[in-house]
This record gives sequence, structure tokens and C-alpha cells, in this order.
Amino acid sequence: MLKLGLTGGIGAGKSEVSRLLASYGAVVIDSDKIAREVVEPGTPGLAAVVAEFGEEILDSEGRLDRPKLGSIVFADPQRLAALNAIIHPLVRDRSAELESEAGADSIVVHDVPLLTENGLAPLFDLVLVVDASPQTQVDRLVRLRGMTEEEARSRMTAQATREQRKAVADLIVDNDGPLEALEPQVRKVWEQLKERAASA
Repeated sequence: MLKLGLTGGIGAGKSEVSRLLASYGAVVIDSDKIAREVVEPGTPGLAAVVAEFGEEILDSEGRLDRPKLGSIVFADPQRLAALNAIIHPLVRDRSAELESEAGADSIVVHDVPLLTENGLAPLFDLVLVVDASPQTQVDRLVRLRGMTEEEARSRMTAQATREQRKAVADLIVDNDGPLEALEPQVRKVWEQLKERAASA
């Protein structure tokens, strides 16, 4: 099994690279998706978050009110650390479970937005960083996600710098251009991953 850590700044196009790798046959384990699953209604994860932050972080249907929780934790590093202490172990355990279900000859891609920030690079055989210039990121976040430029820059500032991400990268895909320029690069990376997996 070859374990690849996939990361990139917000708006860099990591999700598109993840989708392409899955279409070639990679087993993709998406941390963001798991982080949402572990706090679904009725889960121990949601119970723990409510115990920590109170009932007011739930919406009228008893689901986690993400914007409300976000407004609490992103303004206070200690509250964010408290949330991460609940969520991260649950995500880690579920990721390990999904990985163990993949075949021995699989290429497993762990899609981890905060891989660099959380010092997770050593957990993977290789790290692939999807890179785009800050201008491109801001443009995509404003155009495609409806953020204001200020919101986009604030989200980017909360993440690792471009230099920090490149420092942990074994492979880099440049996604500054149009979508059609991305596919050939990702295809090339996939061929490298297959060779590496076969030689291992």
C-alpha cells in the first residue's frame, strides 16, 4: 500500500486533484468529509462538542450549526484547540479504519487540508501539494465560493504559507492555469505513484 498525503491552500484546487486521482483508481480518504460525519446527530462526536460548547451550537433540527461554531472557534485559539482535541482523534481513527479496508496494493490518498499546519507529513509515504498563487486563490474564492476578498484573505492567512507547504512536499502540482492544464500533470503524478507502489 502506498500512502499519499494530499494538501493545498484554500482555493488551490485540491478537491479537483482528489477527484482526478479517484477517477484513476486511488482510494481517497477525505478528512473534511469524515470531520462532518463524526459530528452527525446521534454520534458521540456531536455529544462531546455539545458538552464542550453548549446547546446553542445546534440548529433547530439538532444538527451542528457550523457557522455559529465557526464564529466561536475562529475568534479564540483556545476554543479552536478544544474543538480540535475532540474532532482530530475521531477523524484519525475513522481514517485508519478506512485505510485498513483498502487492498494491500492500493494507492491510498489522504485528502487533508491542514496537513502542513498539523505536522502530519511524516505519516505518509509521499506528500502531494496542489499549488496556486495567492492571486489565483483569492480570485477563485471570490468567483466560485462567493466570499468577499477580505474573507478570502483572512481564511488564507489562517493557513500555512505557500513556502511552508512546499517545504513538506515530495510532489507539487501547479494549478494556476485552467482546468485542462491540470489533468495531464495529475495523470503524470499517478503514473509516478503506480511505479513507486509497484517497486515497494
